[in-house]
Amino acid sequence: MPTRLFPTTRSTAATAPGALPLLGHAPAFVHRPLDFVAGLAAHGDLVRIRLGPLDAYVACHPELVRRLLADHRTYDKGGLVLDEAREVLGDGLATCPAATHRRQRRMLQTAFHPDRLPDHAAMMAEEIAGTTAPWRHGDTVDVPAAMHRLATAVTARCLVAAPERAGSLPVHASMAAVTRGVARRGMMPLPGADRLPTPGNRRFRRARQDLREVTRRLIAHYRADASDHRDLLSVLLGARDEDGQGLSDAEIHDHVVTFLLAGTETTAATLSWAWALLAANPAVRDRLHTELDTVLDGRPARHEDLPSLPLTARIVSETLRLYPPVWILSRTVTTDTELGGHHLPAGATVLFSPYLLHRRADLFPCPDRFDPDRWLTTAHPAAGTYIPFGLGARRCIGDTFGTTEAALAIATIAARWTVTPTPGRPVRPTRGSSLAPRPFTATLARRSR
Repeated sequence: MPTRLFPTTRSTAATAPGALPLLGHAPAFVHRPLDFVAGLAAHGDLVRIRLGPLDAYVACHPELVRRLLADHRTYDKGGLVLDEAREVLGDGLATCPAATHRRQRRMLQTAFHPDRLPDHAAMMAEEIAGTTAPWRHGDTVDVPAAMHRLATAVTARCLVAAPERAGSLPVHASMAAVTRGVARRGMMPLPGADRLPTPGNRRFRRARQDLREVTRRLIAHYRADASDHRDLLSVLLGARDEDGQGLSDAEIHDHVVTFLLAGTETTAATLSWAWALLAANPAVRDRLHTELDTVLDGRPARHEDLPSLPLTARIVSETLRLYPPVWILSRTVTTDTELGGHHLPAGATVLFSPYLLHRRADLFPCPDRFDPDRWLTTAHPAAGTYIPFGLGARRCIGDTFGTTEAALAIATIAARWTVTPTPGRPVRPTRGSSLAPRPFTATLARRSR
């Protein structure tokens, strides 16, 4: 953990260099966001940036991020990135303000109780096996698209497990369009740009409306059925607060869309990066194959296999460190306060970046190297240093759900297939608020054990 001493006097955070007239740091933030944000740590623990007419502060030190996430009333959900996500997710658990979060979290906690995980994992395993069953030796696949289809199938199954669910969640294309729209808006600091009649904005609005209609039909069907299908939607409909009140249809809609988008996009991105990283590190891939051959002997992975697959788990952790799917987030300051000795006025936007923290050499030696074995000695990193799922009361409620899905998918696929990206085409990240790779192709080769 860095031990830089924070100033004890009330001061204003330094502004990052390189701001342009009128535009500020917006060009760098939009066109090379990862390099720009990761480089801010060299200019201080709390750095001020200008995004067109807007000012924002970036917390670059893990202790400041820990304080930021521990005090979710002073630093409430909102700001540049989350305000755009709220347009789609409403007041779902990922975006609702502190005033309603505790009630929502308690009501939804049952859905992700450890006792339910084996049931979820069984559904995950079925969908992973079914989605990859059509694969053939020598096929060339668009890896991010294939992983998005897989993650969509898993999330939809765990959300809606009713027997008649087939065809009830035609949301793959809609989720992709909505995700692109949120990512574009989160990285576009120009007020009013999201209201222009561009093709992208029109696709975004249509996709958002499609998601609303699908969830409306699902909620109506489940309320009429009144059965417990042991899925997430049944939990949402049966949840009650301390006063015995349930969730409204509008609240359930927001949670359904949040689960669909968050559960799909984060896992699809993690799996896509994992195949690229394993291909670039054949020694790690060979060790993974050995582990899987020993434990699985070619069959799909099950929940009870996971304790015997420690390297698989470390690969998931290391992929999330290098490429955290949600790489930048924002908070809104609700009252005048100080952070790291610097004054922050009410209404200010504070940004923090898991990508920035995960790439700090003082926290993770050789930070750009894919090294799953670093987690043999870093099993419990200090608070604020490793935050792919956030921290504190607002930590992602589905963190274990997501890592379980990723581990089952990697184990099941790698036990049967070698995924080799097309040579000569480097895998690069998209420019957006979600850290997914750009489309890339790979060849599938069936493994012989």
